[in-house]
Amino acid sequence: MRPNVADVIDTARVMVSIPAGRVQLSDRRTERRWSVEVEAYQLAAFPVTQTEYAQVTGERPSTSTGADLPVESVSWWDAIRFCNARSEREGLRPAYRIDGEHVEWDISADGYRLPTEAEWEYACRAGTTGPRYGPLDEIAWYRDNSDGHVHEVGGRQPNPWGLYDMLGNVWDWCWDIYDAEVYGSYRVLRGGGWFDEHWSCRASVRRRSHPTFTVDDVGFRVARSG
Repeated sequence: MRPNVADVIDTARVMVSIPAGRVQLSDRRTERRWSVEVEAYQLAAFPVTQTEYAQVTGERPSTSTGADLPVESVSWWDAIRFCNARSEREGLRPAYRIDGEHVEWDISADGYRLPTEAEWEYACRAGTTGPRYGPLDEIAWYRDNSDGHVHEVGGRQPNPWGLYDMLGNVWDWCWDIYDAEVYGSYRVLRGGGWFDEHWSCRASVRRRSHPTFTVDDVGFRVARSG
């Protein structure tokens, strides 16, 4: 049996350097397509685990319990606050300025942040062009193989750039507002989760939810600029 990656490395500290490039995004609802230039950045190889989240915040919000399970039942706001708290903990400049219900991203900051959805899809694809970066049963926990629950991070094969669980297990919060004119402050979710059918676990699939929303198949991973 392939060992869980979380058993042999400190998942919280593995950041993958993502090269600059371009990605084409699409939205099935509006049939819109658009291209985005992506600058070089770093992205966590794994979703934030429950251990990491507890070390930084002192909180354990997840429905399922396990040190190396991805943290879930966290809102977009929880993810934003975690990024700032981890940045401060490591002596980095926080990426977000929070004023009540308003948050501003300081793009010059060296601290942790959420990836943009363009960064997320670009990293998920990792140079591949199909709907997924490999056979779904080998790369993702989803409805047909998850046995109805979340799994420890790193249990499936990574993509070509060494990123694990980009599809399946838990959805990732992204920085972006989904569609302000139609959905207001709703933020983007990417990647699919352990409860989703196979068609939701594709690199191009976009979902949305209110930034205060929490559920047991939504988590996040962190990024850093530069």
